[in-house]
Amino acid sequence: MSSQDVLRSASTLASYNVLLQVMFRVLTFLLNAFTLRFVSKELIGVVNVRLTLLYSTLVFLSREAFRRACLSGVSGTDHSWRQVINLLWLTLPLGVLWAALLVAVWLWLLEVPDPQTVPYYGPAVVMFALSGVQELLAEPLWVLAQAHMFVRLKVVAESLAMIAKCSITVVLVVFAREWGLYIFSAAHLVYTGFLVLCYAVYFIRFFGSKVAAKKGFPLQCVGDLLPRRAAGEPLIDWTLAKLTWSFFKQSFLKQILTEGERYVMTFLNVLSFGDQGVYDIVNNLGSMVARFIFLPIEESFYIFFAKVLKRGRDVKSQKQEDIALAAEVLECLLKLVLVVGLIISVFGYAYSHLALDIYGGSLLSSGAGPTLLRCYSCYVLLLAVNGVTECFVFAAMSQEEVDKYNFVMLALSVSFLLLSYVLTWWAGSVGFILANCLNMGLRISHSVLYIRRCFGSTQWKPLRGLLPSPLLILALAVSAVVTTLSEGLLCCDGGWLLRIIHIGVGALCLLGVFVAVLVTETRLIQFVRTQLLPKYRKKHT
Repeated sequence: MSSQDVLRSASTLASYNVLLQVMFRVLTFLLNAFTLRFVSKELIGVVNVRLTLLYSTLVFLSREAFRRACLSGVSGTDHSWRQVINLLWLTLPLGVLWAALLVAVWLWLLEVPDPQTVPYYGPAVVMFALSGVQELLAEPLWVLAQAHMFVRLKVVAESLAMIAKCSITVVLVVFAREWGLYIFSAAHLVYTGFLVLCYAVYFIRFFGSKVAAKKGFPLQCVGDLLPRRAAGEPLIDWTLAKLTWSFFKQSFLKQILTEGERYVMTFLNVLSFGDQGVYDIVNNLGSMVARFIFLPIEESFYIFFAKVLKRGRDVKSQKQEDIALAAEVLECLLKLVLVVGLIISVFGYAYSHLALDIYGGSLLSSGAGPTLLRCYSCYVLLLAVNGVTECFVFAAMSQEEVDKYNFVMLALSVSFLLLSYVLTWWAGSVGFILANCLNMGLRISHSVLYIRRCFGSTQWKPLRGLLPSPLLILALAVSAVVTTLSEGLLCCDGGWLLRIIHIGVGALCLLGVFVAVLVTETRLIQFVRTQLLPKYRKKHT
């Protein structure tokens, strides 16, 4: 597959992933708004913080390192898929081990919620752990699908699973509210079960088909998915195994950085379960755009960079056409996430109070809720830039550089935990976002320095993507002033007419920003049209 083909496939994957994440966020958004009317904020806090942390920790530590290593180009085209499959099946026993350890911690070392307010905590812990182990059954299939760019499979599987989860949650919340945590545990088991089922059914039908033969698919039957030794080669690719170990050490630290505030809330008890519930709802609302736009782009273009770049080799010793393409894509991606992040930061500040009041009423719009969402709007900008810079850096680093970076991640993890505790004690739940901003800034600085060294002696300057045009900066500055004044005069106690006028002012300002983007960022518009929007890309190919 040529570099241009990889770019087209990665772009298609990013587009479908964005659509998938939009659906997920919208469904979760509506589900949270619905359940807020039926269950207590303490129960939401336990589910969305403590139990979700158990699940995410289990699956991330069990599979993330294997995913990054097996999708990487470290072994070029010489690696054996038989060995890759064998390596991927190690995620299952590793997941069982993590499940046993985490269940013991969650049941016997952490504070147990009041059973009158949050019933059935113990069984829920076990069921969430089982759902994580169940999802790992599909891991070899997921890697095969990603490596061969089966872009629609992930969309269909996760869409069906999410619809099933939401349906069961809504039905049980309405008709069996007394089940407490059983409602969310059962829904999560159904979600992971649907994922595994969809991947299994697809590949059972795919093996032996004409499409598989045409693609030259490396596996021929369902039996090839099971671990076994191939004649004349080791059980696993030891180069890949060593890289997996390097990524595993890094993933442990990255998980602390990613879920750091939840670990602090869970293990240090700095917030009550009710306050945790409010913080998590605001956090999910604030991260909605970041998750359904930035995360899919990061995941998809990591695959592109990993396939185009030769890991650990100087850019001058690589194919210059590939390096030029990678530099151009990196510059456009940086400009894209910068523009979107700046827009979110500017308009998020003036519309946080209104958004929370509409979404959850006084439960969210009173107290620290609006301040939390305003701070998160600024954090989104850092989150966006870091996602793109790190996806390039992780694809380009050698194994030795990955190992060295693990020490950087260790220092960042320790500093983040300390900052979270100190800033939360000083500023309440806002301290979590401030600590995230500081650590994200340090991570961006490291990645920018790496990219500068990588392209320093070449003609390509992808970091120019971090420089917005003067006209765009002016449009954003004017929008910030106008919308802030509009909020002070029109929002949010004067009735719906004034709220609608406030929304109209924001819409006009946003239109002005879009015009500035269209006029000044022509390369970015062309990149989005040809690479991120499938309907436009099809016209150009």
